[in-house]
Amino acid sequence: MYLMILGAPGSGKGTQGTLIAEHLGIAEVSTGALLRAAVKQGTPLGLEAKRFMDQGLLVPDQVILSLIRGILDSKEAARGVLMDGFPRTVPQATAVDQILKDRKAQVDMVLLLEVAEDELVTRLLARAAKEGRSDDNLESIKQRLKVYHDQTAPLVAYYDQQGVVSRIPGMGNVDEIQARVRDAVGGKA
Repeated sequence: MYLMILGAPGSGKGTQGTLIAEHLGIAEVSTGALLRAAVKQGTPLGLEAKRFMDQGLLVPDQVILSLIRGILDSKEAARGVLMDGFPRTVPQATAVDQILKDRKAQVDMVLLLEVAEDELVTRLLARAAKEGRSDDNLESIKQRLKVYHDQTAPLVAYYDQQGVVSRIPGMGNVDEIQARVRDAVGGKA
């Protein structure tokens, strides 16, 4: 089973993604975690990614796609994968689709956590206060939400055309949202 989880910053996609991956017994792939691990291990891809990261640049798609291929070829991914944080654009999505097609697989479902923007801002400001995160100030939050919406709208439309998007209300506590996620995946698991 190949799932993706999408949601704006503060939507809870990291928490919900981890919970549903554990529930289904599939690997969870976070591109951020993949990149950090590859850099830490000093792999050739990690060293290449580090060059970009050290300059504050986005890691090119071809490097991330190579990491994704490696994960999909691993025994940890034998039962499936939940992708968190990738793809972010339609070209990345088409590349992932091709990688999966080469493995005679496809994206089974895209879980889209939907949360009202004022709630996202409230959550992110609360997280900033709790964790002391300087990147969660009102100005940067609004910019990150704008970038998310600009990038994600075409991606959601792309997967909507494939009929695999499941919109999940992301309001409520963690358990309530997880119940909705499990209900959405229930027919696919």
